[in-house]
Amino acid sequence: MNVLIVFAHPERKSFNGGLVDVAIESLQAVGHTVELNDLYRQEFDPVERGRHYRERVDDTYFAPLTEQRAHYERGILSPEIQREISRLEWAHLVIFQFPLWWHAQPAILKGWFDRVLVYGGLYSGSRRYNRGHFRGKKAMLSVTTGSPEQAFMPFGRAGNMVEWLWPMHSSLYYVGFDVLPPQVSYGIQGGGIRYEDEPRFREQLKQKKTLWAERLPGLFDKTPIPFTGWEDWDEDGMLQQTHPMRWRL
Repeated sequence: MNVLIVFAHPERKSFNGGLVDVAIESLQAVGHTVELNDLYRQEFDPVERGRHYRERVDDTYFAPLTEQRAHYERGILSPEIQREISRLEWAHLVIFQFPLWWHAQPAILKGWFDRVLVYGGLYSGSRRYNRGHFRGKKAMLSVTTGSPEQAFMPFGRAGNMVEWLWPMHSSLYYVGFDVLPPQVSYGIQGGGIRYEDEPRFREQLKQKKTLWAERLPGLFDKTPIPFTGWEDWDEDGMLQQTHPMRWRL
């Protein structure tokens, strides 16, 4: 299988970079082909703006969705975006490796979503969710955070990690991916913050890499996060009254 790793950390030698190395080694060891997409190294521009579109539909008013659709349909998206889309089309599994900064992905990765998942090409009004462009492909997040795991438990001081990752999980499902449960590495200390002594911290980093290495070979057999789909909603887009998930509302 083909695996694309989208890496969003400014330092390749960071712990995030170390998790990338673990992923490449572990996946290649079981026969997968792996490609690394290092957003910082390639200086990916995360800012959507009119100058990215060389044959504007309207030179007086920049409407991103209009330009995305027109340029996709005419095959004239910027080479940078065409390259990113080709990588997604090639991959059977996409892993996003990044640190949680200010309760979200780094800006460069948010901008990657804004610019690469182009309207009219990779999604439209009728091609979304379980009818999305990337149905049949898998995606997952591998995330690091400085706070300990307890802080991100339900009712923890930092809030439930499931809720913090929901926007990205939902976005991936929106374009059709089967979204696998995330790999979250908690307590990655930095900036002088210390929750434990250095030797114990270093040992825990090794353990986290081991846990990641053990999980990677079986990713293609894992059950994705359950989402509702078109057949679950009524004509107003609301979950049908008879749906079993109604009990949670």
